[in-house]
Amino acid sequence: MNLDLVLITGMSGSGKSVALHALEDAGYYCVDNLPPELLTSFIALQHEQQATRVAIAMDVRSGVSLPIVPQQLEALRRDGVSLRSLFLDATTDALLRRYSETRRRHPLSRQEGRTDVPEQHRVLIQAIELERELLADLRDGADVIDTSLIRPAQLQSYIKALISAPQSALTLVFESFAFKRGVPLDADYVFDVRMLPNPHYVPALRPLTGRDEPVIEWLREHDDVARMYDDIEQFLSHWLDALARDHRSYVTVAIGCTGGQHRSVFLVEQLARLFGARWGALKRHRELDAS
Repeated sequence: MNLDLVLITGMSGSGKSVALHALEDAGYYCVDNLPPELLTSFIALQHEQQATRVAIAMDVRSGVSLPIVPQQLEALRRDGVSLRSLFLDATTDALLRRYSETRRRHPLSRQEGRTDVPEQHRVLIQAIELERELLADLRDGADVIDTSLIRPAQLQSYIKALISAPQSALTLVFESFAFKRGVPLDADYVFDVRMLPNPHYVPALRPLTGRDEPVIEWLREHDDVARMYDDIEQFLSHWLDALARDHRSYVTVAIGCTGGQHRSVFLVEQLARLFGARWGALKRHRELDAS
């Protein structure tokens, strides 16, 4: 079955509509809130119509039938469907802020009204935590994108980069970030590089980033930077084959420094170039991409 299927799921308010719009722009036929009971027959229909690119959004609105989805996805893979599963996540604080701004009701919350009222605020938090439990199985094995601190335009770029990446046994996503803004929820591995020499304290380098040649040359002059690079490279090289054998599709490696501008960006760029020679490798710079 020559069909490229993307499943979009995740937390309510995390940006699934934005992701679907990005896929629609990329030429996918998109369906929102498809009932799980119809998934198999829907895919069969797309096959009959010789569709090649389809995107489906599912979430807690699907109700009690949601637990059958992981088994359905595995069956589709066995039938030869090229399946990518993307899970959009966000911190509870970020979701609370979005619901407060839009005044929309959470699908698991039965109370209407303002979310800044203490009782309704508490009910909303409970609905969000219940949703996390219900979606836990779908989150496992999916490529997770943390939308807490990124703009819709960034999310669209991330989605398009993921679907355009060459299919391989494993796709690595290297992501730089600033610890002062929090650790990404989508990280499978987190490396803290704040102890490395910091170009921020060199006036000529402060406005530059880890992608600029003067910063690259400065960091390469320090043995500790090279040692950190080697340690991360050796760790990943040791475990990637095992992760691929475990049928992992995506692994996100987050590297953080204080501001997410110099050291973490440099290491992400270098590691993505190295591992991209064998595996599918993507780069994200959470703080730089937001500017």
